[in-house]
Amino acid sequence: MAKPYDPHDRFYRKAKAEGLRARSAFKIEELAERLGVVKPGIAVLDLGAAPGGWLQVLGKRVGPAGLVIGVDLVEIKALSMPQVKTLVADVTAPEFAAQLEALTPRKLDLVTSDMAPKTTGIRATDEARSLALCRIALGCAERHLRSGGAFITKVFMGGDFKPFENEVRRRFESVKVMRPEATRDRSFEVYITARGFRPASAPEAR
Repeated sequence: MAKPYDPHDRFYRKAKAEGLRARSAFKIEELAERLGVVKPGIAVLDLGAAPGGWLQVLGKRVGPAGLVIGVDLVEIKALSMPQVKTLVADVTAPEFAAQLEALTPRKLDLVTSDMAPKTTGIRATDEARSLALCRIALGCAERHLRSGGAFITKVFMGGDFKPFENEVRRRFESVKVMRPEATRDRSFEVYITARGFRPASAPEAR
């Protein structure tokens, strides 16, 4: 039997106690720990970054020598970490590449996405909208990741989940599906995590 929904669960209370902007910060903390891809000095692009909980974790992990760029359609309150920059932008817009390059000309080491659609309560609709956002995130990763880079995206599991997972597998050497402890019991979200990006010009593994 599923536990009753508690908006102020232990992760919410812990986030408040630690000064984190969202309980979801514990999701990226766990994913980063398990994957070992968020290291000092790397460059990260975080999509759907508002209100900034993931940025707090990522900024701390990359340190002063690193760079984290948080992008959202809404403004993100500035963080007291110079290595974290924010951008109000639409990643599907033609000008996004130039906006990103203005912040960093280098290829990225990691692209993360916690983007989620406004849910309707109709599971098939919500799953389809989630996958559409995931494909946007994957496209962004394909354009801006360095060879060997990593990718993390939230996705609602459903009937079309496997085809999307296979899309990711064609572009990366190693792919895993993870469900962080901070995920609510009744949620059907998981995270696809991928390492070893292969640019389109690189041969695919057989």
